Amino acid sequence: MTMSQAPDSAVRTYIEQHRTTFLDDLAEWLRIPSVSAQPDHAADVRRSADWLAAKLRETGFPTVEVWATPGAPAVFAEWPADDPAAPTVLVYGHHDVQPAAREDGWDSDPFEPAVRGNRLHARGAADDKGQVFFHTLGVRAHLATTGRTAPAVHLKMLVEGEEESGSVHFRSLVEEHADRLAADAVIVSDTGMWAEDTPTVCTGMRGLAECEIQLHGPDQDIHSGSFGGAVPNPATAVARLVAALHDEHARVTIPGFYDGVADLTDRERELLAELPFDEEQWLRTAKSYAAHGEAGHTTLERVWTRPTAEVNGIGGGYQGPGSKTIVPASAMVKLSFRLVAGQDPDHIEKIVRAWTATRVPAGIRYEITFAAATRPCLTPLDHPALRSVVRAMGRAFDKPVRYTREGGSGPAADLQDVLGAPVLFLGISVPSDGWHAPNEKVEIDLLLKGVETTAYLWGDLAQNWRHES
Repeated sequence: MTMSQAPDSAVRTYIEQHRTTFLDDLAEWLRIPSVSAQPDHAADVRRSADWLAAKLRETGFPTVEVWATPGAPAVFAEWPADDPAAPTVLVYGHHDVQPAAREDGWDSDPFEPAVRGNRLHARGAADDKGQVFFHTLGVRAHLATTGRTAPAVHLKMLVEGEEESGSVHFRSLVEEHADRLAADAVIVSDTGMWAEDTPTVCTGMRGLAECEIQLHGPDQDIHSGSFGGAVPNPATAVARLVAALHDEHARVTIPGFYDGVADLTDRERELLAELPFDEEQWLRTAKSYAAHGEAGHTTLERVWTRPTAEVNGIGGGYQGPGSKTIVPASAMVKLSFRLVAGQDPDHIEKIVRAWTATRVPAGIRYEITFAAATRPCLTPLDHPALRSVVRAMGRAFDKPVRYTREGGSGPAADLQDVLGAPVLFLGISVPSDGWHAPNEKVEIDLLLKGVETTAYLWGDLAQNWRHES
């Protein structure tokens, strides 16, 4: 057994010995209502950052700082390895939480943690305080069971305070501190796995580009009997625009939209097919009645690995009861584009603008407004850091670890984009944890599996990265 490794039994014994203190500390943190979206809780978000900073110092991190932003503060911590040649790993998470109130349907006060059975209920239990906090006991278990005085890797943490309110200042924060945050790999612990009995590692997230198109026809609503059929109608124009967005195979028709998109390899498709996916249950969760999407792809492939164009809102003209025979003055549509690896949001904006220009008839004025974009991120299956995550999780769960992707988008892509480091996902939350919902919870046994995974991970990375790279 090398200095980087420890017997599984020793790690599990250490975790069990410290279980009660770990859960008591987590409950103390969960009592802080760090709701970043509500200005009344700004002081609580700051208090949450200060609490975490103090706990990281207590854990042993020699450098811990609270970084101010124009919004809510982030926490940075760093613990160098004894070996200067060890890989550098940055752990990302967030300490702010979604709004929550008892009257929303909670069975107990959302900011007074309650243990019911093997479940810890509180806002932030899974998203994301519990998954941030398991790193503290994990690194202590790693040290205690290997005899080390410092982690086997150069370990950094960045825990932001605005994720639940859009990460408005996150990219600029990362750009400002890029030198301090430099890493060989980023571990994101703001994610989940397939199911309690199916441990999984996410290998990528889609990016996001969003726009709103406003179309203007007459200077005011005009009589459809006097003018209809003789002047362009912006509501008709927006309907035609939306109808032209996809072809009969549900593929996006915007020229250049699929530039850079690589087809899945046979191995990637096989790995997705290994997941125990129940499409009927998925449809019930989606409150929908049929699966639909790009031809030639399964449902999981569509939501995880393919780019999309969605109509998020459409409107124009009279919306009240009865009829009002007009040609409306204006109409609008909101569009979003989920992007996959190989796609550039700047390119998407350019081609959407060009496509719209060819589709809007003469006599219709229009404006397109794009929101800030999020880039996609994807880690290759053969990346040595990903292999370490899979091995560490497999040891903790004593089961094969399968692979997923995430159909949504998040600030992790900013870390990959700015730092140039691959992003890996290590989360133990399961779908039933109810992120953003009443009675959010975390399974305590899974939380401790997260602790155990990180206790193994740092040694595995130090021992194997350079051997495999």
